Amino acid sequence: MKKGLILITSAIFCFSSCTNNEKNAKEGNSETASLTKEQYIERGAYLVQFGGCNDCHSPKRMGANGPEIIPELMLSGYHENGKFNPNKDDVKSGNIVFASDLTAASGPWGTSFAANLTPDATGTGSWTEAQFKKAITEGKWMGMEGTRSILPPMPWQNLAHLNDTDIKSIFSYLQSINPVKNVVPMPISPEENI
Repeated sequence: MKKGLILITSAIFCFSSCTNNEKNAKEGNSETASLTKEQYIERGAYLVQFGGCNDCHSPKRMGANGPEIIPELMLSGYHENGKFNPNKDDVKSGNIVFASDLTAASGPWGTSFAANLTPDATGTGSWTEAQFKKAITEGKWMGMEGTRSILPPMPWQNLAHLNDTDIKSIFSYLQSINPVKNVVPMPISPEENI
């Protein structure tokens, strides 16, 4: 009888703990909810680095150890004068082709270009935090209702699970970096791609 009571109590504690952890992860817990501006920016820098945002949104050049971020273009997206010409046969056969600097991709969805995330007006400079949240958690272009969906390879479905503190942190960091003027081209539809 005692063992049964211990097992039931343990199960209730575990369920309660898991439920609270899930709630805290979604809403942001009290430890991180009252960060200073500098702490939000620092946390955002960590999340952007950890989340691999530079992998697609930062133009790169080849270095001794492979692709290296071009510091003055960090997070500025596909360059407006880029020359990405994916192999049409690869795309037709269902393969995904990336630009040499990894800021554009072509596949069954067409061709997509990584957005400018810097705080310039050509990037996220005029965005509100609410727009940013809608973009990365609902996959809406420029975070606005009635717009097209954000295209692959942007993993917005994974980012939809970020809590409000994390979203605020990432947005705060992006608004703190050097602005880069760069008008990223619109996507190319699959019909135009072929």
